[in-house]
Amino acid sequence: MNRPARLVTAVLTASAALLLTACGSGGGDDASSDKIKGAAVGGGNASASPSASASQDGVKRPEITLPGEFQADFESWTNSDAKLQTILDDGKQQLLGSYSAIIEADPESDALTFYNTGTALTTGKEWVSGFVTKDITLVGKTRAYNPQTRISADGSGTLFYCVDESKASTKNRKTGEITETPADTAQVLYQTKLSKNDDGVWQTTAVTTTQGGCK
Repeated sequence: MNRPARLVTAVLTASAALLLTACGSGGGDDASSDKIKGAAVGGGNASASPSASASQDGVKRPEITLPGEFQADFESWTNSDAKLQTILDDGKQQLLGSYSAIIEADPESDALTFYNTGTALTTGKEWVSGFVTKDITLVGKTRAYNPQTRISADGSGTLFYCVDESKASTKNRKTGEITETPADTAQVLYQTKLSKNDDGVWQTTAVTTTQGGCK
């Protein structure tokens, strides 16, 4: 399922809580066109907390910080291939930037615009704006696991991973009302496409998500 139809509905009704499906979906670059074997299988046991900022290889990157009431964990987010690791690193920051933009209620956040481009950036801004309109933010904890990535023949990157949202919720900024993520929508498979820009940053160009794709 592509993010706009699913998540915009969720945000407007505030009935499906989180449904965090990254920034950008669909468009001319179909993230689901590449398949990585085993993408819907559970991940490893190692857990690592995200860094507060990503500044490496001489590239000036936006600082990304999350408040104490929201945590994003990444399990086994490593690859022995250095080139593939750069895709994992930028894909991780793209997801963290999406969370941060929602929490900061800023569809024009530096992180969102830095790690997304094209259709992904356009729909990402729309996605964050939905949360801003409903005046809701994120609380709790998500877990991203089982990342699988490769570089395609055309030079584009593919990154599949799963996100467990069962311990995450949305919170109304004014009333403090908490809406938990329903169990039947808590496990989401992300299928993303990335393109390396002139600065060497892997920017997300498209995202497709599948509810129940990770079990």
